[in-house]
Amino acid sequence: MGNRSIISLDAMGGDHGPSVIVPGALRSLEIHPDLELVLVGKKDVLEQELANHSSPLKDRISIRHASECIEMDDSPSKVLRNKKDSSMRVAINLVKDDLAQACVSAGNTGALMATARFVLKTIPGIDRPAIIATIPSIHGHTHVLDLGANVDSSAEHLFQFAVMGNELVRSIENIDRPKVGLLNIGEEEIKGNEQVKQASKLLSNSHLNFIGYVEGDHLCTGEVDVVVTDGFAGNVALKATEGVAKMISHSLKQAFAKSFLTKLASVVAYPVLKAVKNHIDPRLYNGASLLGLKGIVIKSHGSADEIAFANAIHIASLEIQKGVPLQISNRVESIFAERRTA
Repeated sequence: MGNRSIISLDAMGGDHGPSVIVPGALRSLEIHPDLELVLVGKKDVLEQELANHSSPLKDRISIRHASECIEMDDSPSKVLRNKKDSSMRVAINLVKDDLAQACVSAGNTGALMATARFVLKTIPGIDRPAIIATIPSIHGHTHVLDLGANVDSSAEHLFQFAVMGNELVRSIENIDRPKVGLLNIGEEEIKGNEQVKQASKLLSNSHLNFIGYVEGDHLCTGEVDVVVTDGFAGNVALKATEGVAKMISHSLKQAFAKSFLTKLASVVAYPVLKAVKNHIDPRLYNGASLLGLKGIVIKSHGSADEIAFANAIHIASLEIQKGVPLQISNRVESIFAERRTA
């Protein structure tokens, strides 16, 4: 593949399908000159959507036909058994066959996790893949995992999540020793369930920069680089922060639209408002990584617009450049070696 990055896109996935994914793909090609994209889905539909755009960048897009689509309410087991020629499955197969270096999908999360795990397999030493994403914080952003792949997680699973999150942030953010925190209902050692307490012991005895328990408000303060939790709490926390961002944006619009004077004030405050909006805009944080697989798979929000989907492609490109699966594999192997000699 040389210096090129090739990413396969599940072009039929998500709430909007090709009408968002194709323009999102073209937008990402403007940002990444060495990127090539493979649109996977129904060939005639994709050709028609591409024909609606006059971009000269279309020569860096190819189409791979897939005859089936996965619906948002399809069960993972049904998808694995009955939809082997779905756009999602074919896009992931391209990664397995080294015809693409990453896959991006806005489709059914459960189906994506099950299919990716079945096709790509997990890195040796990792029991379960985890979903990680970034959320805005006071001093930049915070990485949080798991965000829904594993509702029930043992202490060992939480430890593995921490290792994977640490390696992702170390690679992507160029932070030598990321600060890792364990989400809990308090910072005191006596608080939390048994899984969290046991995970804390494992992390305290590791070489990770474990700073201890963190509470929900730490997600947005920027005091920690990686927050580790089970998929149930993580998904609730993510959706809550996204809801708060939407509420703030909506409240500001309403407040400035009340009268002529407030509208005038909005003109004066526009640069500040734009900066705040850009910092908390969920679209600019779209793109969650399925960590722990022998390949790169990025989950986009199903409701993503073209800006959000382009950001998911950007995340995939970054992980390709940094070789994230290999970084995780090497760290897990070293931890196993440490445990054998302990």
